[in-house]
Amino acid sequence: MCKQYQLKLYVTGDTPRSQRAIANLYRICDQELPGQYQITVIDVTKSPQLAEAEHILVTPTLIKEFPNPVQRIVGDLSDTETVLWGLNIGISFKQD
Repeated sequence: MCKQYQLKLYVTGDTPRSQRAIANLYRICDQELPGQYQITVIDVTKSPQLAEAEHILVTPTLIKEFPNPVQRIVGDLSDTETVLWGLNIGISFKQD
């Protein structure tokens, strides 16, 4: 049985930065975790109580809730290697 990644992405409104983070997250998950992820996008302007409960101070913030350990990644998720590292997905790094 494969892992089902549970991810929450906190964004602020429909800004270019928010759109970029959402697009980057779906691109990475489609490439690296096809059929193995569930993404919940939370707009902190519409659900500030959820952001407060999760202690979200900046957006975009990605929280990987499952599998453990819980991880947080801040930013627009444009650095694929950082996102993969944060999700604990094995990647091979280039060596010079």
